[in-house]
Amino acid sequence: MDIRLLNTFDTPTLAVLVVGVIVALSVLAVLLVRRRYPGLAEGEHNDMIGTVLGMFGAIYGIILAFVIVTLWTQLDTTNTIVASESTAAATLVRDAGAFPPAERDRIREATGANLQALYDALQSYEPGTETEKAYYGQATGQLDEMVLQRRARIAMATKELPLLLQVLVYGGALVIIPLTFLCGVRSRRMQVLFVGTVAMLIGFSPLLTLVLDRPFSGDLSASSGPFKEGALTQFWK
Repeated sequence: MDIRLLNTFDTPTLAVLVVGVIVALSVLAVLLVRRRYPGLAEGEHNDMIGTVLGMFGAIYGIILAFVIVTLWTQLDTTNTIVASESTAAATLVRDAGAFPPAERDRIREATGANLQALYDALQSYEPGTETEKAYYGQATGQLDEMVLQRRARIAMATKELPLLLQVLVYGGALVIIPLTFLCGVRSRRMQVLFVGTVAMLIGFSPLLTLVLDRPFSGDLSASSGPFKEGALTQFWK
């Protein structure tokens, strides 16, 4: 579901939808609570609620900071992996330029196909000159590097935030927002403003987690640009 959302809506639209729904539900809920328990408006329990909110907010902030840093580092690592894989592919294509035309064309065609085709093309070629042997050794090394980085890229694509941390991020938001309903404010307008503001700030937390948790989906994702640059441009024409 999260991948479908990220691939269907851009980040601003997704922000409006997610945060907007959270704020709207929070405002509706506080109005219902205020109507059902009018005595809360007197603020009799504000001191206790304020202490609890402060404690929960501090803990939630620490957890959220840890999660965001982890996910941002994961995205940065993914970009590095993509760049390394594309560099290895581009270097292999350039190394193939030292081979005879028939072998060079075969290797370049295999580059646009799959890794097994590349292995077949290199394994079936026997270099003749010293120059060809030198570039052949480099090409096979770059192919191995491509395989290594592609495995890492696939691993990053299937990696997601551990369930416990997801529960803490999303569950924490579900705990903190209802606590604001218990803060007594005589003015209904001011209470709605207070709850709506807190809900909006808290709402961006699960949104940011959702966006960063999928490094190959949505706007904030690893770019495929490196695979379309330099020697690899020919495969996108």
